[in-house]
Amino acid sequence: MLFPPLPRNIEASFRDLASERPATRVSALADVVRHSRADEAVRERAVAEVPKLLEDERPEVRSAAATALADLGAKDALPKLLVAVEDGDALVRQMVLSALGEIGDARAAPRLSRALTDPRPEVRYQAVIAYSRVAKDEGDVLAALSRALGDEDPAVAHIALRVAEERVDRDGVSTSARWRSFAKAAEAHLGDEHPDVALAAAILLAKRGHDAAKARVLAVVRGEGPAVNKEDEAAAVELAGELGLREAIPHLERRFRGLARFLRDTCSLSARIALARLGDDRASRSILDDLSSRSDATRGAAIVAAGRARLTSARGPLAAMTGLDAELAKDALALIDREPARAGEEEEERADEAGEEDAS
Repeated sequence: MLFPPLPRNIEASFRDLASERPATRVSALADVVRHSRADEAVRERAVAEVPKLLEDERPEVRSAAATALADLGAKDALPKLLVAVEDGDALVRQMVLSALGEIGDARAAPRLSRALTDPRPEVRYQAVIAYSRVAKDEGDVLAALSRALGDEDPAVAHIALRVAEERVDRDGVSTSARWRSFAKAAEAHLGDEHPDVALAAAILLAKRGHDAAKARVLAVVRGEGPAVNKEDEAAAVELAGELGLREAIPHLERRFRGLARFLRDTCSLSARIALARLGDDRASRSILDDLSSRSDATRGAAIVAAGRARLTSARGPLAAMTGLDAELAKDALALIDREPARAGEEEEERADEAGEEDAS
């Protein structure tokens, strides 16, 4: 009988960073990160050793090293990461830019700003994400997102819209003139020839109360129109609940309870969240029941769903969670207790716009 190999200990993990086999070096990086999470002294050693692998001869090792540095939060590795932005391998460049965004050191902002206009679209794509996380000034971020929205590559325009939506979710609907300008530019993309760009624009604008955008979201929930990115489709399905689109209920029920969910991905979890947010008792009860599941995956999905559905009846079970579930539960409780500020912000925005029109 063959037994799986024992996990590497700390010394074996660092030793194997110098293995002759690239696959061993990659797996050793993952083990170094794992050990670093439990011991600050090991982390400090890793922050000193791992950057050397950004110069490895194999691109898969360099990519893994960049990811490891992101996981380590290795601000001390910033100089080497900034050099590695010019790596000859496209995937390495993307992982390095992603690492700079994850680390979040503002000193990387000038280099990331230059990457926003890089001739390579994959660099611009990752730079949009990273720059929005690193830059401190909202005006600078919005200027970057506005440029990306007009990018010739649809993937770059798409990520600009999704990053903007992420900021709306985090900070609420902004009433600043720059945000209104960005929203106006996004309106032009509601009819974009690329379905993913059009839907990303609709998701962002629907959260600002835009009627045509809401109609586009509802069409996606119904399953109408061209195929779209599955992540965006799930976001649209869940948004129907957030927006209170009761006309979407039959279509959400079909996605959550219909036979098609056994044959293809109907965004069933997102539909359940949306239904629970719309007050559907069966959807809410199914989430509550799954909070006590013996399956880690089922229980974890239910914890996330309870938070995103703002399920107040889940407060007790979530507060009692232990172990790894407790971290998920903490985030879910924060969502449940979040103040619903969007409606007031929209009223303030309309008042600001009316004032600007009167002044003109």
